[in-house]
Formats: sequence, structure tokens, C-alpha cells
Amino acid sequence: MTDDTFIDGPLYEKRKKVYPQSVHGRFRRIKWAILCVTLGIYYLLPFVRWDRGHGQPSQAVLVDFPHRRFYFFFIKLWPQEVYYFTGLLIIAAMTLFLMNAVAGRLWCGYLCPQTVWTDLFYAIERWVEGDRRERMQGDKRYWTLDHIRKVVTKHFFWIMIAWWTGGAWVLYFDDAPTLVKELATFQAPFIAYLWIGILTATTYLFAGHAREQTCIYMCPWPRIQAALTDEWALNVTYRRDRGEPRMSVKKADAARIHGAAAGDCVDCHQCINVCPTGVDIRHGIQLGCIQCGLCIDACDNVMTEIGRPTGLIGYDTDINMQRRQEGKPPIYRIIRARTLIYTVAIAIVGSIMLYALANRSTVSINVLHERNPLFVQLSDGGVRNDYTVRLLNKGAARSFAIDVEGLPGATVRIAGVDRQADGRLIVEVGQDQTREVRMSVQVEPAQLPKAATIIEITSTETASGQTANARDHFVPADL
Repeated sequence: MTDDTFIDGPLYEKRKKVYPQSVHGRFRRIKWAILCVTLGIYYLLPFVRWDRGHGQPSQAVLVDFPHRRFYFFFIKLWPQEVYYFTGLLIIAAMTLFLMNAVAGRLWCGYLCPQTVWTDLFYAIERWVEGDRRERMQGDKRYWTLDHIRKVVTKHFFWIMIAWWTGGAWVLYFDDAPTLVKELATFQAPFIAYLWIGILTATTYLFAGHAREQTCIYMCPWPRIQAALTDEWALNVTYRRDRGEPRMSVKKADAARIHGAAAGDCVDCHQCINVCPTGVDIRHGIQLGCIQCGLCIDACDNVMTEIGRPTGLIGYDTDINMQRRQEGKPPIYRIIRARTLIYTVAIAIVGSIMLYALANRSTVSINVLHERNPLFVQLSDGGVRNDYTVRLLNKGAARSFAIDVEGLPGATVRIAGVDRQADGRLIVEVGQDQTREVRMSVQVEPAQLPKAATIIEITSTETASGQTANARDHFVPADL
């Protein structure tokens, strides 16, 4: 066996430029609808307003880094609630797995940002330079004045779309109308211009130039989904049992007259011409196929023109092709163990998140025991422990009464807070803020515990009575 036994082709092949042809049909309309909805949401959502009251941001969706908040319509999340994002990631992953189990690469073909923006860039290219044949001829003629004009116009529109894509992204991190005005007058922070530049360049590169190479060489999902699919998943499939052997319409008619086998595929290459990644679906499922369904539309149009039944290419399984060859009817199993597991997982995680969101508290307390020193021995023999108490208020400005339980006879003091007439210590916390106070707990010699004692620090909202608790230790002396 020689070293070159396993080499059956070049290690590197120069890219063959893909010229997708326009097509009309059901799946193309679905893709247009998804493109309009998703891009409409992305570009316009920062300008949607939501009234949260005085002193609160009015942008419906906002990532507020300076104040460490995330706003989504009526939902407001703090950094301490990052577990909600974990839940969303789990739901997103399970949804992706479910889509793959039902119908293959649905995400890749219809919802992936790379697919959506590349579709938009292709539409601009066709509008400026013409359809497949015109673009191929233009590239062959190369630098004629008319070709240069079209290329410059195309790239101008591409850059404008990429620029607005980057601009829309930064609007999610500050008040959109204000930031637009600052950007236009060159008064916005440098970081805003930097991210607009980065996202403009990446959008222009990936959607305008990399295109199908992103899906084939850069994206990990085509490799991962192969391990998650099974024989019951629907995929865009060339029904070989019906299409082979391929031949022209005239040859097929002649073959049938003489009783010879003739398939419905006329080898017109329309399924290849419309494919955004240049895949020949007749060779079976391939890494480059994003399952967008455009080849189905192209083939159905050809079948309609020549008077043959549509569906030569469609969402199907290899099992059904085998069954048809055996004269059996096709069967479909959308509901099976795999899809049920994913659906139940989505339902469970979603239910937990909804329950937690509906029952979450708007107040919280954290206590940190002073470590140096752990305790202070007083001149009268008593002992004092010091704590840093952080109060978290997720609503309007409120007052909290601080109490310590579990240590009879203890004296509680808070720096900068005077005791009320009723003996309570009241701490004011502003709207949507946190406040740290230094609390001292002192015990007389006669009431000192003999060992470290667990104490409970409670904050009680004076108006509603809502409470939050935290536990720590009172250390009486060296242990």
C-alpha cells in the first residue's frame, strides 16, 4: 500500500462561483415572508416604545450595560437573574434539535441570519445585474463601463444594508432615537462607531462574498445535525424511484412507447441553477444543502410545464422511497420518541422559567461577614461582629426595616441610620437600585453564646410587608 492510496482528488479546489437563478413558488414565498418579518423585527424593534413609568427607559427592548439591566417589554432582568438566559439557551437548543428531528435543516434554510442576509444580498444583485445568465455574461465581459456601473451600484447597496445592520445592532444598547441623533451629529461614543464598523464589515463579507462558503466551511451545525437526525426526519429529497432513468421529454415518450423505463427527470439542471450553494440534490443529502426548498419550486415549475405530476423533489425520507419501490404507501412519523423528548424538555424548561418569573421577588438581601477582624472584643467583655448588608430593590423607591433574629439580647446598629421612635432601623433604597450599609451586631458578656451562632437578617418592606432573608454567623470569640 503506497502513501497515496487514499488520495482520490485534489486537497484544495478553487471556488466555483455560484450564480443562483430566481425562482417562483411556495417555498420561495415562504422565504420572502420570513425574510421580511425577521429583518423588519431586527431593524425596527429598537424604536418600539414601552412605558415603564417615571425614571425608567421607554425602549421596549434594551440592554442597559451602565445600569446592568435587560429590558424586554414588561420584563426587567438583573445580572443576578442570568439563569433566565441559561433557560432561553436551553430552549433555543432544544428547539433547534426539534426542528432537525422533524424536517432537517429548517433553521439553515429559512431562519439562519446568514441565509436571510445572503438572500437579501442576492435580491439586490439580481435587481442591479440581472438574473443568472446576465450575471454570468457580465462576469465574462468583465470591466466594460456598463458592468463597472452595475458592480459599483450593487456594492453601494450592499454596504448600505451592512451599515444599517451594524447601526441597528448598537441601537439595542442605548435609547435608539437619542443614539441615532448622536451618531448623525458625530457625538456618539467611540465604541458605538467601532461596533458599527465591525458589524458592517462582517455583514458585507459574509453575506456579499463568503455566502455559501460560510455554510459549507465555517458553520459547525451541518456537522452536528448529522448526528442528531434519524431515518424518519423529512429532508429535501430527489425521489430517485420516480426520476430515474433521466432523459429528455422526447426520449422519455419514445421509451415509454416501446415499453422501456423512463424517469420523470429531464435533466434540465433547474434544481442546480436555483440552489444558493450550488448543490445537485439528485446526488442525495449533502453538506452544502441547506434544505431551503428552492429546488422543489424549480422542479415543480418544470413538471407543470411538461405536464407531469409535481413532487419529483420534495420533503421526504429514504424509507418512503424504498416503500414506493415495493409498492407500499409512504408513511410519516412526525410524533416519535425523539420529537416527544425535545418537546417535553422545551415545555418543562419554559414552564419553570414562567413560574420563576411570575413568582420572583422584587427585593433581595445579601450579607457579608467582616473577615478582618472576624469579631471585636469590647472593653466590657462583650463582642461585636460587623457585616456588610446589600439591599436590592427592583421596583420604586422603598423603605426597609432591618431586623436580626436568632441572637437574644443583641444590639443592632447601622452606620448612618438612626433608630425610629418604634425602635426599628429603616433603610431607604432608591428606585431600581442597590444600597450597601454597614451593620454591627453587639452582644453583652452575660448573653454571649458559647459557640458560633447562625443569625437571620431580615429586610421588611414597610409598605407592603414583603420580606427577604439572609443567614450568617455571629462569632463570639476565638474558636
